[in-house]
Amino acid sequence: MSKPRVAIVHDWLTNMGGAEPLVLELHQLYPDAPIYTSVYDKQKMTAFADCDVRTTYLQKVLPRFLRYKHVLWPVLRAHAFRRLDLSEYDLIISSSTAESKSVKKKSGATHICYCNTPTRYYWSHYEEFKNSFHFGPLNILIKPFIPFFVWWMRKLDLKAAAGVDHFIANSNEVKRRIKKYYNRDSTVIFPGVDTKRFRLDQSSKTQNPERSGFITWGRHVPYKKFDLAIEACNLLEVPLTIIGNGPETDRLKHIAGPTITFTGRASDEELVRLAHSSEAFIFPGDEDFGISPVEAIASGLPVIAYKSGGALDYVVEGKTGIFFTSQTVPALAKAIKNFNYKDYNQAELQNFAENFSNSRFRQEIKSFVNNHKTH
Repeated sequence: MSKPRVAIVHDWLTNMGGAEPLVLELHQLYPDAPIYTSVYDKQKMTAFADCDVRTTYLQKVLPRFLRYKHVLWPVLRAHAFRRLDLSEYDLIISSSTAESKSVKKKSGATHICYCNTPTRYYWSHYEEFKNSFHFGPLNILIKPFIPFFVWWMRKLDLKAAAGVDHFIANSNEVKRRIKKYYNRDSTVIFPGVDTKRFRLDQSSKTQNPERSGFITWGRHVPYKKFDLAIEACNLLEVPLTIIGNGPETDRLKHIAGPTITFTGRASDEELVRLAHSSEAFIFPGDEDFGISPVEAIASGLPVIAYKSGGALDYVVEGKTGIFFTSQTVPALAKAIKNFNYKDYNQAELQNFAENFSNSRFRQEIKSFVNNHKTH
């Protein structure tokens, strides 16, 4: 039997978020498979330099200064993915948060969708996104049409979902959403996390059993609720280190008090050092999965998390962290105030994180594909 030809499809490759390392893991499994995506920023996405990345027509027709503003192009993006000719492939694996699952396949081929979530701005978080969409001077013209536009795009999204043979969900929360919005069953396979990256050498002199202050990291966007962490730490006057940047960075700096430190981007070594010297990782958002808190657990750092979404899969009360149940400053502040990092064992946290390792992810994906591919 001939070896099946495989294609990997991803929404866009313009910044390294939580989904992009997953695509690299798929590439490790299928190194000969080209990666199809809507648009690709080679300068920023150097991790993909050795991959066979193929873009849609949007890469050429959209001007560079607008090409990566993804909120503007869902209709064109869905059309561009449908236009891709994937007729030579026996297996298509789409990594989808938006429209990549819209691709078409030849008769007899298998389409497996690794679903990071049914598109948030059409389904689970529509009301939140409707209020946060910003189109500059065009706001007054565009916002009245958002409800009709979303109604139309939901229809297209349902049609795309109907073309998927098998769904994989990245968390139990996403499994629930896939059932609710697409009426499809799915199998949960957690994303892979580079757990080894966060382990300090046992002989390292930088290890410090005494920890001080709190930490959080990730892309600074509204739904991650970094402002909630800042305001809670402002209230308690406790140190908080914020790693990363994004469109919200300037606003976050404006509301930060004297105990809040922004590092910007940090090297791997600096990130690990800061993680190992902090008391806990604060995770105030409602995310589909959430790679960063698992990275924190891999460093031996417990997590203070909002009790919702993907956090329910890896925050175990009293073992890997604690929850707060209301996305409010008082609720988070109370959790921080009552938290004691000495209640947690660093080795146990790191061992728990191995349940989310890259090697486990590759093994489970390979097993799933072998059990579900047609050829």
